Amino acid sequence: MPELEGKKVLITGAGALGGLGADTAQLFAQEGAEVLVTGRHAKRGQQVVESIAAAGGTARFLLADLRDLDDVAQLADEAGEVDVLVNNAAGYNVESTLKLTADDYSLMYETIVRAPFFLVQKLAPGMISRRSGSIVNVSSTAASVALPGGVSLYGSAKAALDSLTRYWAAEFAESNVRVNAVAVGPTSTDNITRTFSSLGPGMLEAMAASIPLGRWASPREIAQVLLFLASERSSFATGGVFPADGGKVAV
Repeated sequence: MPELEGKKVLITGAGALGGLGADTAQLFAQEGAEVLVTGRHAKRGQQVVESIAAAGGTARFLLADLRDLDDVAQLADEAGEVDVLVNNAAGYNVESTLKLTADDYSLMYETIVRAPFFLVQKLAPGMISRRSGSIVNVSSTAASVALPGGVSLYGSAKAALDSLTRYWAAEFAESNVRVNAVAVGPTSTDNITRTFSSLGPGMLEAMAASIPLGRWASPREIAQVLLFLASERSSFATGGVFPADGGKVAV
């Protein structure tokens, strides 16, 4: 039996092919979920939905800009009751601290911290009332391992998300609602690959060499970890920040 049969899943930041969110949406749909795909661009989001439908899955696109609290509230209302929430959307910038702007700060924290907070506030009550649900936050190794270069805002925002993961797990445990995070290492999504390639020749290879497994992850490999935490296979796991980083934090 598919692992998410009969479950409704909302995945933020899933509205573009080649991204982690889209790969996660495709995998979850293959496992029987009704997937709600969100993003800021309707045409690209519809392409994700069409790819899921072509593979026999069920999906719907919900347009939302998670920097806008009205959009966040509308997204929660349109989604209705969900069994699984995957907070995947994120802003990203590789400028150094000295070059970052107030807009950069807002992008990171509004997308990575504020939007998940208010989505959980809206959607967790339904899970609590049913005494069943899983919230999975997509974090990063940058939350716990300081990296040279310009990821200070990104890393600190993901650290805040890790903290919320633990607090929510403690808060909702008595209602059998589980909350976990995945600390993702370098992953070959279109956006991240393009960003790091722009930093100079050999950057992708150098980052791969710093990982014990010696390579970047594919989006599907990370999606499999998210699936595990969304499914009943992880029924006794809550409050954890699970590394999926090829061994990066171990060395």
